[in-house]
Amino acid sequence: MNKKKIRAMLEDIRDRKISVDDALTKLKLMPIDELGFATIDTHREIRQGVSEVIYGEGKSPEHIKKISESLLNSGQERVLITRMSDEAVKLLSESFNDFNFSEIARCGYIGALPEPDGVGRIVVATGGTTDIPVAEEAAITAEVLGNEVSRLYDVGVSGIHRLLSHAEEIMTARVIVAVAGMEGALPSVIGGLADAPVIAVPTSVGYGASFGGVAALLSMLNSCASGMSVVNIDNGFGAGYLAGVINHLK
Repeated sequence: MNKKKIRAMLEDIRDRKISVDDALTKLKLMPIDELGFATIDTHREIRQGVSEVIYGEGKSPEHIKKISESLLNSGQERVLITRMSDEAVKLLSESFNDFNFSEIARCGYIGALPEPDGVGRIVVATGGTTDIPVAEEAAITAEVLGNEVSRLYDVGVSGIHRLLSHAEEIMTARVIVAVAGMEGALPSVIGGLADAPVIAVPTSVGYGASFGGVAALLSMLNSCASGMSVVNIDNGFGAGYLAGVINHLK
């Protein structure tokens, strides 16, 4: 159950449309939905402001479908699923008319995107084209959470003029997600240009000595640019989520 439904129920109690005991029974049944293979947290939006998101990797398509149905039945307006398999995409496409999927990000969502209600705009930037799948996971996550998102792709430091040509967009952003592999220098450069929080995302892109993204991760953790945070390797979802939370702080 989401906040709107709880408010409506409280108003029904006030207007004597339902009894206190009936409302208490509903509340007792709300916090979780036991499916046997999963315990659904239906009160997460009430506690955290954001509903539960499904991590699709490793889950069977049928399990993803049933979890999605549980969340929607509890009053959740839309469901985000990350790291989806082709089989899961096929089943959800057949099961939900309003299912949307981004092949490059491997993210899908059921329901329409909300109107952006964040304070400002989130910029998602990548060092190279090969970083786009992780960046799109971040961008779609932020959009599902009700944020306006601008994308700046392939603006890495090997051609710094590409980034500087977007200086105004960077300097007017409320939050910036900077996604890069190789040596992971992009977030530090952006951090030196912007007064907004910068969320750095190392990717596993690079040659042997990049160690699957560890080199970029360490570079970002050791950045001299202030106001920068770092998420895990290839964790576009975590970056998009954090950016969305920051952008909704009034």
